[in-house]
Amino acid sequence: MALTVNVNYFNSFYLKRIYADGVAGSSAKGIPYVPEISSNGSESFEGARAHPAWSTPIASNTAYDWYIEESRIRGGYNNTTVDFGVKAYIVEDNDSQQHRKNSLIYSGIFNSRTGINDTNQFSVAESITRSVDPIGGSIQRLFAEDTNLTIFQERKVNVALIDKDAIFTAEGVGLTTTGRVVIGQITPVLGNWGIGTNPESFATYGYNKYFIDKDRNAVLKLQGSQIVEISNAGMMDFFRDQLSLLGTTGKALGSYDVYNQNYVISLQTTGRFNNGGYKTLTFDERNAGWTSFFTYRPETMFSCRGKFYSTKMGSTVSKLYTHYTNQDRNNFYGTKTSSSIQFVFNPQPNFIKTFKTINYEGSNGWEVSALISDSTGQNASVTPAGSWLSNFDQATNAAYTKIYSYDEGLYTEDNISYRAGFDRKQNKYYAVIPNNTATPMAGEVIWGNQTMGIKGYFATVTMKTDNTTNNGGLKSLFAVSSEFIQK
Repeated sequence: MALTVNVNYFNSFYLKRIYADGVAGSSAKGIPYVPEISSNGSESFEGARAHPAWSTPIASNTAYDWYIEESRIRGGYNNTTVDFGVKAYIVEDNDSQQHRKNSLIYSGIFNSRTGINDTNQFSVAESITRSVDPIGGSIQRLFAEDTNLTIFQERKVNVALIDKDAIFTAEGVGLTTTGRVVIGQITPVLGNWGIGTNPESFATYGYNKYFIDKDRNAVLKLQGSQIVEISNAGMMDFFRDQLSLLGTTGKALGSYDVYNQNYVISLQTTGRFNNGGYKTLTFDERNAGWTSFFTYRPETMFSCRGKFYSTKMGSTVSKLYTHYTNQDRNNFYGTKTSSSIQFVFNPQPNFIKTFKTINYEGSNGWEVSALISDSTGQNASVTPAGSWLSNFDQATNAAYTKIYSYDEGLYTEDNISYRAGFDRKQNKYYAVIPNNTATPMAGEVIWGNQTMGIKGYFATVTMKTDNTTNNGGLKSLFAVSSEFIQK
């Protein structure tokens, strides 16, 4: 009678041994050690010795380190068997390590539907590397957009085709065609700009890409195939000074604020996780200029689903903050500060003027914290050049160096209310600029608080919000003016 036996699985294995060559007493760097075998068969780790070379397997001694290796390719039944030894595609004659900082390489494909995963395969038999011009420095940032790959080097920006290639007609007209290569032709973008060593400055919104080239003191925008230097929008001197301070340790964080539609950068001279000097400011596409400075110093910034976020280290961990979520303005990371704005009065620039008043249209709660004319060149020890004392506080009979806001300047004398700073008429605020010069200048008969105004070709004015009027609320400033006379 015949008997049929169903064999569900059959395979073969190799039993292999690892031994430590020249290592005694311990398993240094993960190399298995060989313990001493005593006469009674017990193991002793104190006198561990290095096992000498062997010619035949020693299966009777279980104290040595053994392991099992599959002998058939992919473990399939009756598949091709492999022998002991190293499995490699080629023999590398020069096995020294190389750093190709200007090259890209891609692996095999990954297909989740079929289960094919070749992401760990980099076959040298295929053309899987692409290199950019090494003169442009190392590759710092990659950004994939549709079927194009933007490559940011230290001193150059390039665009590469993805899953397509370019051919040219006899007239030199470029055409694109589907290709088998993953990274196609690489084309440099016109202009000798790059992202330096600050890839963290990169941000994108829509078709625009923003980044910083600190070596050229420039903040840049890549729009299509053209690079625009947006740092020239009234801020060339500022970025020339600030970007040179970053050095090798400083960071230039960049992000796009989708809530306010602004590109935000934070220049941090000591890095993002250390306290130190910083400047955080924003660029507005609608105004084509830099519209505001901020008082917060973030570690990271990002936008998600219409909101803008930043992180800041707390006592033990970093905390996540959502911007524009409450009505308490000027409050970042639990610290409240005042808003300020600085501008220059310079009408009729060829004439010396005396600025008599300062006036503004806007919300209640603005004060003048500094008003300085251009230097007159006199001896600073006698009369400081361009200095001023803004008013005389009759309530305390003491000099002070600011023009009070409408509410803070209110005081009473002989049951009569006066304003030491701004006064209001028809929703416009006016203030006199008194002169409290401590020492008369040569030729002056009437001087100090008996006169008014500040003399000069121009005057630099700084206004800020006070700490009491509608604290944390909205304060607007629409227009500022000054009454002056020619001298």
